[in-house]
Amino acid sequence: MTAHIIPVVIVGAGPAGLTAATLLAQYGVESVVLERWDGVYPRPRAVHLDGEVRRVLARLGVDTEFAAHSRPALGLRLLDRDMRLLAQFDRDPTGGRNGYPEANLFDQPRLETILRDNLDRYPAITLRENADVSAVVVENDCVRVDFADRVTGSAGSLRARYVLGCDGANSTVRAAIGSSMRDLGYSQRWLVLDIATTAELGQWDGVHQVCDPVRAATYMRIGATRYRWEFRLLPGESSADFTDTHRLGPLLRPWTGNLAPEELTLLRVAEYTFRARLAERWRRGPVFILGDAAHLTPPFIGQGLGAGLRDAANLTWKLAGVLHGELPESALDTYEKERKPHAHTMIRLAKLTGATMTEGGRLGARLRRLLAPHLHRAPGFTHLVTSGETPRLRRSALIAPRRSPRDPAGRLVPNPVLDDGRRLDDATAGQYAIITATTPQPHDVRTVEQQGAVLLDARPGSDLHRWLGRTRAVLVRPDGTVQRSGRDLPTLCAALPHHRPNIKT
Repeated sequence: MTAHIIPVVIVGAGPAGLTAATLLAQYGVESVVLERWDGVYPRPRAVHLDGEVRRVLARLGVDTEFAAHSRPALGLRLLDRDMRLLAQFDRDPTGGRNGYPEANLFDQPRLETILRDNLDRYPAITLRENADVSAVVVENDCVRVDFADRVTGSAGSLRARYVLGCDGANSTVRAAIGSSMRDLGYSQRWLVLDIATTAELGQWDGVHQVCDPVRAATYMRIGATRYRWEFRLLPGESSADFTDTHRLGPLLRPWTGNLAPEELTLLRVAEYTFRARLAERWRRGPVFILGDAAHLTPPFIGQGLGAGLRDAANLTWKLAGVLHGELPESALDTYEKERKPHAHTMIRLAKLTGATMTEGGRLGARLRRLLAPHLHRAPGFTHLVTSGETPRLRRSALIAPRRSPRDPAGRLVPNPVLDDGRRLDDATAGQYAIITATTPQPHDVRTVEQQGAVLLDARPGSDLHRWLGRTRAVLVRPDGTVQRSGRDLPTLCAALPHHRPNIKT
């Protein structure tokens, strides 16, 4: 066993683990990432992320490359079993409050390759593949992580100040902290297909949801020649019943029309059981779980992968602050307190969406035919579907109580273009910030500078000024969440913690 104690060991090199390692490296925190397998898992899985998560990718420095390999979706169409349009919710593909498209379709192996290649910019990150972790043990002054090399069979151990378990639904780290997954009462078997074709299908470039209680289905175009279909499996069916494009013909025909089966290349056919689960505990001492190790979300609102990146964005700046002596250890208590209710809310929303689209039998189908065409008239419904804004985080030691229902505390600040041409996220760059519509006094400016924060003026008529409304100023955390608001600027400035990150981008 080496005597060197690594600041952070990350178990799992999926999107959540790679994001956590990169964000930590930007704060100058060394990490070792242990990955069981060799290279990127080649099969596509997740295909959607929203504008909030695009902001995380931009923080990592990979958004330009991601944009070159992703496809904005134009919105959502609800169809009945006969493919008749029930309702359509359009999204602006150029972006909204987050500065990026609110629905982004992509190939997960491509995203993971981009994230891995980006590690080369950060010497503070060591990626070790073929490392099968067998034990995570909290000792007196550190955490011991035992693993075996899958190629040579040799055993090894690392000692770390903190361990992040980003090792998926069957997490070894979750088991090590004595946490179990709570089943939230949802289980559906679906067939998932990824198909390539150079033929143009001539379909609307948004997400198509067939609201059929018998054979619910989802279709979306995820690339220039890549397409994803998902079909709910009937009792007694399995993926073995759909092994080639000839046998899939009846399912695909509403979208592929008269295309011959030979014109379609089946990249993957798999059976998935969509589940809703939430880990009972997300932390034990210096050991944390993130991503699928902490939560499993049905895919109806496309939030599974994004939730793991949100976990990483929430935890890493706090962890860096503690390791640098700028934040108290108690700041880490806010991770589960903030992220677990948010993940639970998104899981409930996904369950409700899935049930609304696929359940209810004949009565449910009739109700959808009657009600869906009028949903756009329901106050706030279209905004809920298209805005890309997720629920606020709950009160914690790092999120102040709300002073009114309109208080933005706990919400993600928008990401408009500023006067100098940068977006707000580029100006704050992972630091604390004060955004104010009140003219700062010299002593306020000095306080902000001394604490290593950024001061932004929301001038009258600007997007930030309109967003602030009657809220005169806000204190924004490094993850973009509003920590507190107020009309008294000196009080907000005095609440700034000392946080001088040496951001490496």
